[in-house]
Amino acid sequence: MMMTGFRLNLTPLKEPLGFIKILEWLTAIFAFGSCGSYSGRNVISVFCGGSRNETLNVTLHYPFRLNEVMLVGSNSTLCGRTVQETHLVGDSAFSAEAFVAVAIVAFCYCMAALLIYLGYMDSYRDPQGSSWPQTDFILTAVFAVLWLVFSSAWAKGLQNVRDSTSTAGIRSTLSVCQAQGVSCEVTERAARAPSASLWYLAS
Repeated sequence: MMMTGFRLNLTPLKEPLGFIKILEWLTAIFAFGSCGSYSGRNVISVFCGGSRNETLNVTLHYPFRLNEVMLVGSNSTLCGRTVQETHLVGDSAFSAEAFVAVAIVAFCYCMAALLIYLGYMDSYRDPQGSSWPQTDFILTAVFAVLWLVFSSAWAKGLQNVRDSTSTAGIRSTLSVCQAQGVSCEVTERAARAPSASLWYLAS
């Protein structure tokens, strides 16, 4: 099929064909913006009983390789006790990166589809063997499956991040928190910034 010249026509935006693509485009922007640009800090208070309390600051960021995030440095002293180097537990990088990758590819696909809808709709709807509608349908179906699979994977990964950085998760990871007379608590969780509104899913 030979494409005719570009002729701007905004009518498809008023139809489900174009309107849905705009929604998909906005969703893709929100998806990779909320996950891919995330950075936040947790504050952990270590209550030492009779001695001076301690504070730990932990910075979390995409792609959430928690096992690389240092909780306590080597040979640190907390509550008068020497603590070995300790990292957070877990790695949600694959699910986070896959989710962002699908969002970016979907964003590009929606842009290309909208360009065709708005400028080449006559060719798109050409009854003489046009393959655009079938190709568009197949790609849309593929992205629907990818969104379902990787959104579910990221939801599980996000829950793992939340569990690892919760008070219970910190207490089980940091040995000093299990000592008699010592208590650990996450007193400040990473902020719900607009660009990271997925962060506290299920909280």
